[in-house]
Amino acid sequence: MNTTIATPNLVWHKPGLTREDRHSRNGHKGCVLWFTGLSGSGKSTLAYALEQELFARHVQSYVLDGDNVRHGLNRDLGFSAEDRKENVRRIGEVSKLFADAGMIVLAAFISPNQEDRDMVRSYFADEEFLEIYVRCSLEECERRDPKGLYRRARKGEIAGFTGISAPYDIPRSPDLVIDTEVLNVEQSVASVLEALENRSYLK
Repeated sequence: MNTTIATPNLVWHKPGLTREDRHSRNGHKGCVLWFTGLSGSGKSTLAYALEQELFARHVQSYVLDGDNVRHGLNRDLGFSAEDRKENVRRIGEVSKLFADAGMIVLAAFISPNQEDRDMVRSYFADEEFLEIYVRCSLEECERRDPKGLYRRARKGEIAGFTGISAPYDIPRSPDLVIDTEVLNVEQSVASVLEALENRSYLK
């Protein structure tokens, strides 16, 4: 999918409110937590549990989930290499808008290619983006198989399935690693909160 468009007549309109204004109003910084890992590793489970904890702390946050986004914004995309890249690009741009609004974005996407994850990281200042590798072995993900996708992929019913017939690039230098074979959901949430506090995302 070619997303290049001519832009000679477009002019950036400078907003009246700054990011700092929104941070001050919210009482915390806006940023993006990008959860990447194999299907079944626990990305969405962790993101939604973290959202609940942040809500309880009166922190503005929102989960962008891979499957949910493909029901709407990205419903026109398939799973070719080109469409996967465009899927990640769009989510990166949406995440920028949410973060600019002063929210903590919890983006849970397999996002298997390191190049695509690096592309999204480049949209943000260093302090605004955390890549979180939700680590779980393929064997354990297959054992969990919450959506029955691995079983279907092994039977050849799903082509290009990450971890089976398509590669997954393990993050080279993630900001945080959460091993869901070792940590339960509560412990995983606590680890992310600690990282946020240590980086002064939360007061």
